[in-house]
Amino acid sequence: MDKFMERAVVLAMDNVNSGGQPFGAVLVKDDQIIAEGVNELHKKFDVSGHAELLAIRRAQEQLKTNDLSGYTMYASGEPCPMCLSAMYFAGIEQVYFCGSIEDAAGVGLGKSKEIYEDLKKLRVDRSLSMIQMQLEEGQVNPMILWKERTKIK
Repeated sequence: MDKFMERAVVLAMDNVNSGGQPFGAVLVKDDQIIAEGVNELHKKFDVSGHAELLAIRRAQEQLKTNDLSGYTMYASGEPCPMCLSAMYFAGIEQVYFCGSIEDAAGVGLGKSKEIYEDLKKLRVDRSLSMIQMQLEEGQVNPMILWKERTKIK
C-alpha cells in the first residue's frame, strides 16, 4: 500500500479507537505530507469536521492560500459530497481512497450515499427544500457589488 494511503488508514483506525468514525485524510504535494485530518464530529459537534475538510483547512491556513492546485488527497474512505465539493473549490487535482461510499453504508454510515443519490435529482425533487427568493426593488445586489469591486467583466 502507498505510504500516504497507509497513513490515512492508520489515522482512521486511531480515530475509531478514540471514539470517532473510520475516516482519515492526508493532503500531499511533491511527495510530502502537507496536512492531515480525521473526522472530529464526536469531539467538536460540527458536521463539517470531516477528515478531508480539516486537512484542507489546515493546509490553507498554513500556506495562506485557497488554491491547492497540484495537491493530492489520500482518504481512508471515499469523500462525501461536502468534502468532494471542497476539493473542487480548492483545486485539488487527484483523490485516492480505500473504502467506498457503499462500504460506508454497509457499516451504518450511509448518509453520504443518500446525499449523492439526492443530488442526482432535479432541485425541485430533492429531499432538502430549496426556495429562491428575489431581492426587493432597490436592494443592493451583493453579486453586482462584488463584480464592481473586483472589476470582473
